[in-house]
Formats: sequence, structure tokens, C-alpha cells
Amino acid sequence: MADEFLIKTKCDRCGASLGGGRTMSRFDTTCLCMRCAEAERHHPDYQKAVDAEMDEIRKGNRQVGLS
Repeated sequence: MADEFLIKTKCDRCGASLGGGRTMSRFDTTCLCMRCAEAERHHPDYQKAVDAEMDEIRKGNRQVGLS
């Protein structure tokens, strides 16, 4: 079975085509178009989300979608 992230055709936030590229949100596991990803970078808590993700990676946690 293919990874859902890789077969999506529309951005989970705005519904735009993912033909121009895709990335995962730093806040959750939504699939974002590049426009939404850029907008997310301006969120006041963006750096906190990046730091939290990096802390988990350093701990060896590479699992997605765990709460």
C-alpha cells in the first residue's frame, strides 16, 4: 500500500494542487502545498514546532502521527 502522503493530489489546508511540491506541516501530519508551507513559517509558534520535532528526532523518535 502506498503512503497516503505520497499519493495525495490536493493540499490538506487549502485544497490546491500538490503538483508544485509538497511538505508535511511542522504542527501536525497534514500534507501542505508550498504556499501553505510558506504561510506556516510565519506562525508565531513555528520555531517551537521545529525545535520540538528536532528534539524528538535526536531521541530517535521517527514515528509520524503519535500524540
